[in-house]
Amino acid sequence: MKKWLSLLMAGVLLTGCAPGFNNNSEGSKKTKDDQKEASIIPNYQMSDSYRTTLPFEPSKARGLVVSNLNSRYDINEFENGLMRIAKEEFSPDKYVFQEGQHLDKDTVSLWLNRKFTKEQLKERGLKEEQNVGLNPLNDGKGSVEEQNQKNPIYLAHILEHNYLIKNDKSVKLSGVVVGLALNSVHYYQKEKYGATFEQEISREKMTEEGKKIAEEVVKRMRGMKGMESVPIVVALFEQKGKNSVVPGNFFAYAKAGEGSASLGGWKDIKEKYVLFPSDEAEKNHRDDLTFYLRFKDDIEKYFPNYNGVIGKAFYKDSQLVDLKIEIPIQMFGEAEIIGFTQWAASLVMNHFPDYINVEVDITSVNGAEALIVRKAGEKEPFVHVY
Repeated sequence: MKKWLSLLMAGVLLTGCAPGFNNNSEGSKKTKDDQKEASIIPNYQMSDSYRTTLPFEPSKARGLVVSNLNSRYDINEFENGLMRIAKEEFSPDKYVFQEGQHLDKDTVSLWLNRKFTKEQLKERGLKEEQNVGLNPLNDGKGSVEEQNQKNPIYLAHILEHNYLIKNDKSVKLSGVVVGLALNSVHYYQKEKYGATFEQEISREKMTEEGKKIAEEVVKRMRGMKGMESVPIVVALFEQKGKNSVVPGNFFAYAKAGEGSASLGGWKDIKEKYVLFPSDEAEKNHRDDLTFYLRFKDDIEKYFPNYNGVIGKAFYKDSQLVDLKIEIPIQMFGEAEIIGFTQWAASLVMNHFPDYINVEVDITSVNGAEALIVRKAGEKEPFVHVY
């Protein structure tokens, strides 16, 4: 639902930039040539969301997240979760969002490398000043398995978000949030085209290495132009394995105040995603799983011998907050789809407590067929048949 609304609002905001539309406030920002150009900050703001500067400026490292993270689930949660953390330090009522403008593709790619020996640098055609990898050195001692057990790849990706404050007719960078995606599973090959092996990384070791990397990232960013004094927040994200059908989650963050090159005390983030049904749900969230299973059973009464309903539950501070359910169907005709959607919407209202957000996506081989959204506290769901 969030993605659907974001696309809709993007269209509205872009339309709002057309000549003759005046419901926007203007600011200005510096270009690389230190010349001011007009920037637009929409007056309209979605609830609990950041406004953005227009025209849109893509991240300097745009596209890397797709190749560096294991799944689209992790990609979406890494970006959306980082914005949730930002709200703890940079309120949407005061700050304007902009994609990262300081960490470019070349910088991020080099930082994601391992440290190299002089021989390894020569083999890769790199210069000494490019030996800035944040992942550990592999000295090549021992078997391939031993090397990867001793020194797995911890850091998978770095994502930067910028937060600006509008002053009179200008906007100023006033906060930076950096996400570090850390591997819970390290993948490696013993031979170039051989089988892929897995090395699990414990949360304890991931946390230890992640905090070390975070401190180094802050020190390096302090040396960049325009980053000398701006507050920097760094958050640690646990990336799930390649076969996971639920995303990873952020688990800690810390802040370096104005001008500081070191992070303050780390704060735990109690968030996680749980697959419904699953052993974890049965063990740790039995009550929540029970009303999900009742919903699932009633859905499957509509389809004899059908077992395709999958739920993804989001927990914050041990409380179920959001539940997203995917129902793939095999149907013919709009009337049949409308009938089933109405049935599913009534089940949402009957089975789920009103303190959680529920989203149901109904799909077929043709794509999205219908959407049902019941926000916490609402008496009626939003229902749309595509």
